[in-house]
Amino acid sequence: MKKILLVEDDIALSAGLCFELEEEDYLTVAAHSLKKAGQLLETSKFDLLLLDVDLPDGNGFTFYKEIKKRYTVPVMFLTGRKEEEDVLGGYDLGADDYVTKPFSPSVLKRKIAVILKRTGQHEKRDQGQYDDGYLRIDFDKMTAQRGTETLLLTPNEYRILKLFVENAGRILTRQVLLERLYDCDENFIDEHTLTVNMTRLRKKIEDTSHKYIQTIYGMGYLFARGEGHEA
Repeated sequence: MKKILLVEDDIALSAGLCFELEEEDYLTVAAHSLKKAGQLLETSKFDLLLLDVDLPDGNGFTFYKEIKKRYTVPVMFLTGRKEEEDVLGGYDLGADDYVTKPFSPSVLKRKIAVILKRTGQHEKRDQGQYDDGYLRIDFDKMTAQRGTETLLLTPNEYRILKLFVENAGRILTRQVLLERLYDCDENFIDEHTLTVNMTRLRKKIEDTSHKYIQTIYGMGYLFARGEGHEA
């Protein structure tokens, strides 16, 4: 049974969500403050964190920024903040999803199911390799093949691909990518260098029938398993 930590100070909303999630056979633990949430994370392991952004004792963004240094747990932000900068800020922190209030319980449950399925696959996947039958990558040996063609990828192109494979189906903002990539002198790359890397990588791994990196305009990128989509 999957275990979910719900951090929401609205008692009625929290109770309603707990009921809805338990109907789906999720073990749901509620916390009405960040202090309580922190205590629960210290003593229990959770499969998903549903985190309100505005709580009486602090900010959910700041809280998640701190706890992700200690715990590996997927997070979905629940908030009344609908401004684009807040949404992007959540994704920049590494959020798996961002849901604005009011929301449909049915939609929320579907989003939760998608995250839990994805993270479950992530736990089972050998992160040293990727193989979908067309694109084959060995990250440890730094070798790549598209069909029968051997690809020559740069170290940063391997880093970008590994980030995408590890976060398949999840939006990665440009800020997240910039924080993870660096040049041969171990300096972080800039916006222009990232754009050049993305363009070159797409040309190397994609063709008209196999598209991997989808641009989510105004937000970032999403990696799909060779599915056709608008670039």
